[in-house]
Amino acid sequence: MIQRGYRALVLWIVWSAVAIVIYASMYQDTEVWEFVQHDPSRITWGIIALFGMGIVTSFVLTILLTLESVRVDYLETIAKTKGWLGIEDSNKQLCVANFFDSLKTVINNNGELNVEALVEVEFALYRRTAHALEVIGNLLITLGLVGTVVGLTLTLTGLTSSLEALGQDQEQLLRGLRGAMGGMGTAFYTTLLGSVLGGVLLRVYGYIDENGVDSLENALTRICLVYCSADFKPSAEREVRVLNQEIQLLTQKIEYLKKVLNESKTVVSDFTTELAELHKRETNPHSLEETIKLRKEYLDSLRQEFQLKRMNRGAWWKVLKKSFRKTD
Repeated sequence: MIQRGYRALVLWIVWSAVAIVIYASMYQDTEVWEFVQHDPSRITWGIIALFGMGIVTSFVLTILLTLESVRVDYLETIAKTKGWLGIEDSNKQLCVANFFDSLKTVINNNGELNVEALVEVEFALYRRTAHALEVIGNLLITLGLVGTVVGLTLTLTGLTSSLEALGQDQEQLLRGLRGAMGGMGTAFYTTLLGSVLGGVLLRVYGYIDENGVDSLENALTRICLVYCSADFKPSAEREVRVLNQEIQLLTQKIEYLKKVLNESKTVVSDFTTELAELHKRETNPHSLEETIKLRKEYLDSLRQEFQLKRMNRGAWWKVLKKSFRKTD
């Protein structure tokens, strides 16, 4: 079963596969791409460009809704056990973060809380973006109709030119017929692209994104009304729950501090044991310090000896070069 947070993304991918199949069938059966390359009116270019912009917008919106939905699913699991206090302390992102920040401000100020209205306000950007996809789809249909009118105009112009050249100029007659056929192609293909890309494909993308926004808003409303409503109203019970939550957090910090202290005690005890063993091995109490000094003097003498050898023999690469010359 598909997880609720990924539902919009899965539907988007499935419909994209369907769109590719539809476009492939159009490309093979109608040779639409060949006409787009030679379209005299360039209206089909505008239709494809607007459709590409709508696809990119829909994909970005779907990714954002997926991230928000997955985060809301996680917050719902927290709210089931800890209520509003658990959500308040957790990390949030994007519009979900803005929603909970606004909700926290209203609660702290003891204001009148309207969860549904707040959800609509905070997620208005997503809903406007989803509505923009529908507007782009309508524009594609309109461009298809404009292309139909332009194509019919080109057809009439070509037929008029052909009729005028009938029996007089054979080349002009053929040129007029070609213009008429090109106009019919413009009328047909612009209507086809506008209706399929805008009226079918992009409209379904917009429906998927609107459904994702509705699902996200419903999930947040359910969390607030079912799991967190008791913590919104100022009351003695809410204060007791807040106090219990603070006590639990303080207890967790104390336990962590105890753990760190125990580890520190263990380290100090091990260090003390090692020092005691060193003192047992040495008969003279000052022998440890003398041994350290002797070791240090020995290391200094070695360092000076290496420096002298380096000065006498030159840099390491020169020594290496000399060694290669000797082998040769």
